[in-house]
Amino acid sequence: MPDLSSGGPGNEADAAAVNALRSSVMRLSRRLKHQRVDESLSPTEMSVLGTLARCGSATPGELARREHVQPPSMTRIVALLEGKGLVRLEPHPDDRRQKVVTRTERAQAMLEESRRKRNAWLASLAEGLDEDEWARLRAAAPVLEKLAHL
Repeated sequence: MPDLSSGGPGNEADAAAVNALRSSVMRLSRRLKHQRVDESLSPTEMSVLGTLARCGSATPGELARREHVQPPSMTRIVALLEGKGLVRLEPHPDDRRQKVVTRTERAQAMLEESRRKRNAWLASLAEGLDEDEWARLRAAAPVLEKLAHL
């Protein structure tokens, strides 16, 4: 496998593919972020709610690691979400010093509506694809999913 991270020698076609992937993923991500249901939530707050939906309840420290932010930042984010009624803090079952963050039903409904809206927007874009492009998209989706979680 070529080392493309440093811009050093490697297959030019692979380097071009990595560049195109980076550019297109960033552009698509920015456009998807504009398809928000609740404009009062920051992208980071939505990301934390999404992490809770995918991974279940977690301590603020676990959330900070998963979201790649510092623990004090996560403490502030959790406090904002709690103030908006989107998460609740519960006692940790094994450690009285810690709390566990759990999303509320209101957060779940908001996430479902956000997913629905973003999926509908993306599906409308994809209507312009031909059958061969759809086949390639279906084949690429698991690879992109893997990259997103490495």
